[in-house]
Amino acid sequence: MQTLTPHVYWAQRHGEIYLRVELSDAKNLDICVEGNTLQFKAHGHGAKGDNDYEFSLEFLQPVKPEVTHRSTQRLVNITLRKQEECWWDRLTLQERKPLFLAPDFDRWLDESDAEMELHAQEEEIINRVSIESKIHKDPYLALKKGYLFMYNLVQFLGFSWIFVNMTVRLFILGQDSFYDTFHTIADMMYFCQMMAAAEVINPLLGLVKTGVFPAMIQVVGRNVILFVVFGSLQDMQNKAVVFFVFYLWSSIEIFRYPFYMLACIDTEWKLLTWVRYTIWIPLYPLGTLAEAVAVIQSMPVFDETRLYSVPLPQVLGSSFSFSYTLKLYLALMFLGLFINFRHLFRQRRRRFRSRKRKMN
Repeated sequence: MQTLTPHVYWAQRHGEIYLRVELSDAKNLDICVEGNTLQFKAHGHGAKGDNDYEFSLEFLQPVKPEVTHRSTQRLVNITLRKQEECWWDRLTLQERKPLFLAPDFDRWLDESDAEMELHAQEEEIINRVSIESKIHKDPYLALKKGYLFMYNLVQFLGFSWIFVNMTVRLFILGQDSFYDTFHTIADMMYFCQMMAAAEVINPLLGLVKTGVFPAMIQVVGRNVILFVVFGSLQDMQNKAVVFFVFYLWSSIEIFRYPFYMLACIDTEWKLLTWVRYTIWIPLYPLGTLAEAVAVIQSMPVFDETRLYSVPLPQVLGSSFSFSYTLKLYLALMFLGLFINFRHLFRQRRRRFRSRKRKMN
């Protein structure tokens, strides 16, 4: 029975031999080096159709016995390493080239070109090692990550307590829970918002790579509402708007803090990532609207109590009401909404664009 031989294409480098066998859907591959001869046997679809194919090549110089091969639907790629790194004048020991063997022009290089490629690879390795040696590892990295993990964990637990407590009270008491929210939740909210000052300090110290200004807008804005509008006016503490402000704040934070917490240990939950970068779209404007309602409701109270009013000379009037400051703050609040909304939108677009690139 006639032995069928596939078409084989070859190329070389100083240290490797590359063979490309034109055999589709190859099965039962048997490839080995015996002595200095490569033996190939396989079943597949070649020039003579679907059959068994085989060939052997006795190399010009010794090669290592280890053979690396990879089979695809269209061909079989084989890589062998030379015993000694040098350039061969030809592939086989016999001077006359076998009829089934031809140069692989897709990978073919002359000796000078191969030397240039080898030098380029060596330079790349040297440059990579040089760059890596210049990058100093932060000896305090583990300590920084531990601090950030604990900070986000504490904030997550605090806002989770607020969210769960308010939800349970809402189901049990209904609308009655609106009017004593401050007296029930304020202590924990005070704690969480005082802790949030770290979110302005952390980027200033370089502990996190985020903008200082957007974080400052959110922290300062919330603390004005909590400590000035709610904390200093007893008349505001019994209003329903307190419930909506606290509930919207906690609804955002119970997803934001665990996301950052997991990032400290290089872990990601895809669903949590999506929620963290999406839930702010409806909740952030609603939270700002609830804060604006609180500010508007507090203005008559500040006018009436004259709290934080600034005395003026008799010619100009009796005093400068703090409500005028709140009117200016109200305008700045919506400017801050625009700045932070744009910042968060860019974060979301950058995050999911980078994930799409990784998937592709």
